[in-house]
Amino acid sequence: MVKIRLAGEQATMLATLYARAVDARSARPVLNDTMAVRAVEQIDFDPAETGMQRGSEVTVALRGRHLDGWTGRFRSGHPAATVLHLGCGLDARVYRVDPGPGVRWYDVDYPDVIALRRRLYPPRDGYETVAASVTDPAWLARVPDDLPVLVVAEGLTMYLEEAAGRDLFRRIVERFPSGQLVFDAFSRRAIKTQRINKVVRVAGATLHWGVDGPAELESIAPRLRCVSAVGAFELDGRELLTPGYRLLMWIGGHLPVLRKMSVCYQLEF
Repeated sequence: MVKIRLAGEQATMLATLYARAVDARSARPVLNDTMAVRAVEQIDFDPAETGMQRGSEVTVALRGRHLDGWTGRFRSGHPAATVLHLGCGLDARVYRVDPGPGVRWYDVDYPDVIALRRRLYPPRDGYETVAASVTDPAWLARVPDDLPVLVVAEGLTMYLEEAAGRDLFRRIVERFPSGQLVFDAFSRRAIKTQRINKVVRVAGATLHWGVDGPAELESIAPRLRCVSAVGAFELDGRELLTPGYRLLMWIGGHLPVLRKMSVCYQLEF
């Protein structure tokens, strides 16, 4: 068993990993991330201390499934490409999506997170890990810029300071010839009410960057254009949920105060 001690934003990745494992073990999995199950079995931690509440695995699985779908469609249209998986945590996305031989995939996160990933997950061709803060410009300068790029960031943007997050996206857009950014973001209202987010509160983390619509993201760089913005209660895959959860999704999607608190964005340039 791997003993780990994490705090702040890094600790929240255990909640996400545990949620994916719970989903995979369920009778009707949404994401079916079996590697998350194997990873959880190798880590010495108490799931009760993650703050992940029963039922929340559904929202985590739907979000992951949606971003996987966008990732797979980009891969299909760009057999030769670079993927930057920012703030990857313990997400096994590269194994779920299984990109082809023409794809260079980089998982980027803090050194201690990357060290843990290397203990839990096997190597594979075309896949590299980068041990660095995603907002440090140095690591990006070492990534080849000759191919279209897909940037995937799940559960990351809200933990960044707004100026740092905007600078990160701007550097990527300016470096690569073309590409897409796919990620989820919280609204400013969600940032203001972060104390009711038990995972964030238990981890001792702090949320910073709130986004209130595509126009704010398109203003980061002239070439950026939003092609899709899907609220958390509108994500595809709801047909896999139980009737009770489908009803909750429907209610959430019809309440203005909730509908835009968490949104998945797809930008292209």
